[in-house]
Amino acid sequence: MTDDSRKLLIGRSKMDGLVSMAMMRWRTRVRHFHSVSGVAVPLVGTNMVASPLLYLQSGGPTAVLNASAFGVIETARRLGRPLLAARNGLAGLLDGRLVDTARVSKDDIALLPTMPGGSFGVSRHMIPAYYEAPQEWLAVRDVLERHNIHHLLLNGGNGSMGCAARLAEFEQHTGYPLSVIGIPKTIDNDLLGTDFSPGFPSAAKFLATSMREVVLDMNSMEQQRVFIMETMGRHTGWLAAATTAAARPPGDAPLLILLPEVPFDPAVFLPLLDQGLQRHGHCAIAVSEGLKGSDGLPVAESRHDVVYGHEQLGGAGAWLANLVRLQCGITAHVAQVDCLQRAARHLASNVDIHMAYEVGCTAVEWALNGMHGVMTGIVRQLSATRTWEVVPIALAEVGDLERQLPLEYIDVANLGVTPACLDYLRPLLAGEVSVPYGSDGLPDYHPIAWPDV
Repeated sequence: MTDDSRKLLIGRSKMDGLVSMAMMRWRTRVRHFHSVSGVAVPLVGTNMVASPLLYLQSGGPTAVLNASAFGVIETARRLGRPLLAARNGLAGLLDGRLVDTARVSKDDIALLPTMPGGSFGVSRHMIPAYYEAPQEWLAVRDVLERHNIHHLLLNGGNGSMGCAARLAEFEQHTGYPLSVIGIPKTIDNDLLGTDFSPGFPSAAKFLATSMREVVLDMNSMEQQRVFIMETMGRHTGWLAAATTAAARPPGDAPLLILLPEVPFDPAVFLPLLDQGLQRHGHCAIAVSEGLKGSDGLPVAESRHDVVYGHEQLGGAGAWLANLVRLQCGITAHVAQVDCLQRAARHLASNVDIHMAYEVGCTAVEWALNGMHGVMTGIVRQLSATRTWEVVPIALAEVGDLERQLPLEYIDVANLGVTPACLDYLRPLLAGEVSVPYGSDGLPDYHPIAWPDV
């Protein structure tokens, strides 16, 4: 393993015994980096040595977002550096709504990896380019200057990494030195520069588990049944594709996968649906919310989200069920999984929790070692063991870009996925880390009351 990466080995024998994040640490030291992918990375000036770090949770929450927060806080404490966080991400930063993590006990901090959501609060506000909103940049500078902050850690998806890439030019536009490190996170798994995005494996595990269980439910029924699970995924089909991990014998459910990457064609879909019904007596379907027709437009679109700049989709499952009813005379049962797929911490993947934690730890180490303008990317090592490394990826190379499901992962003719897709997915689902349960038999989550600065 090289000095500029961190390797994580996850073996099943080790995972079975991992109970706390502290016991799950494998470390190597990370040295100063002076370039990433041929792009110069300026080192932090000495005037930043004593300044606190600022951590932001941006975009949508996940089941493991707080594991990254735990890694950030634990590492900052271990290295003796103060750490502030903004309430509600970039929106809170603009308003100066900061909290002091140092005033929360170690025991309370240790609960973070067990909780879904974003403990500090998230927002979908993104700071535009300087020329579009110079007043926002100056407002951010005022907040940073007031608290002597020169290190920014932004935890989010591709839109957030785009914002981080813009903020990496903060000194150029405002004259105020600022080190920026991106921490990947999104259940959509559409972030470039990383083998997977923390949050995706846990959402995938929840969806595949739910599909496996509902297929057993359908097997119990005599009449023909069609079940449609609508997953998130505006432009990419990673989450819908993940339900295929539920299948055991060849041809087992889910039978049909409808992805944004493949334009919907009733002439292909309806015969395959009929074949599934004839073969099994039922058919399970996973459909991405962003399923598109032959015209390239979503088959269902609820409204536009002007805050985040992305369309807010939903209704593809209901649209498909109506088509099945009209064309086949069969009533389909529709489950729009919505926020459940990103909130199910009780079914989180151990790989996901561990790597979310690792990218948070690494971000702090890199910031304090002088790195700037990079994201803590995850690289999979091709070996018999399950191994990942954390490596620096230039923010400018990943921000505001989308990674679609590769064509080699899609079985277009059969509306399914290929063995290569399953080979990619299955290692990500490995292992579990239990949540604490209360006397009521439910997960015993205790949100932290973060004190204001």
